[in-house]
Amino acid sequence: MAAAGSAPKQAYSRVEVRRVLGISEQQIRSWEKQSFVDCLESYTFSDLLALKTLVALRRSSVPALRIRRALAVLREQLKDGGNPLTELKLYSEGKKIRVQFADAKWEPISGQLLLDFDKAEIEKLRSFPRAKDTSQASGSKIQRRAEAEHWFERGLQLEQAGAAMTEIVAAYEKAIELDPNSAGAYVNLGTVYFNARAMKDAERLYSKAVEVDPNYALAHFNLGNLHDENGDREQALYHYVAALGTHPDYADAHYNIALLYQSMGQSLKAVHHWKAYLKLDSGSSWAAIARRELEKLRESTIVRGRE
Repeated sequence: MAAAGSAPKQAYSRVEVRRVLGISEQQIRSWEKQSFVDCLESYTFSDLLALKTLVALRRSSVPALRIRRALAVLREQLKDGGNPLTELKLYSEGKKIRVQFADAKWEPISGQLLLDFDKAEIEKLRSFPRAKDTSQASGSKIQRRAEAEHWFERGLQLEQAGAAMTEIVAAYEKAIELDPNSAGAYVNLGTVYFNARAMKDAERLYSKAVEVDPNYALAHFNLGNLHDENGDREQALYHYVAALGTHPDYADAHYNIALLYQSMGQSLKAVHHWKAYLKLDSGSSWAAIARRELEKLRESTIVRGRE
């Protein structure tokens, strides 16, 4: 055990991280694949704290989908490319994620500020003079966003419980009705339709998510998948590249772009994205496929060079 007041260790191996946090290699790889954390062989103390936050959220039964959405929103807000898991305090209240920075607390997905006043402060607020119309409008907007978040979370819960599609759709549609700018609700509802093979509805909802939030990487990625399945390579490529424009370390986008370029006979571009993918996800079963495809391209290049 380190002496009191000593500096934290400078580097931790993956084995040490697993032992300290009590997690498996499979769990770390899953978080890497979902872009929660970077794929590393050596971890700093800051990296260890990020993993510790994820462990705490998952042990509080916070769904992975909610963590992914919260991190995506917070990364967009940290415009300098900062890491929300190390620069902000993330914690759970039930199955909800809360963020604290300095004295401010907020809900990351809706952006709603959370007021934590004692009784004396509440009485001061009640007696504080304010413009009636402004306060009513502001209060109504906050209430609608809070209700929209409730229905969004209800949709997540129904999906996880394997509820009927009609119930899930109704929950997300209610969230959108209350907050027409809820890009996450559009994407989740679009995915419900996508899985049901209702492609026109899925495309409409994914496109609406991009309209509401042009930098929403997941919305672009899902549109890419949809167009790819429909055989529209040009549009698929456009949206995959757009996803990378917002999130350059989006491993799955690199993977799908590599497949697209390979099918289009653009080997050099495919090689570039296979390599980028393998830097981000080197240990999964998908990585084995990426290495196999990369080797096939290298062999075909050597053969052509000999001809």
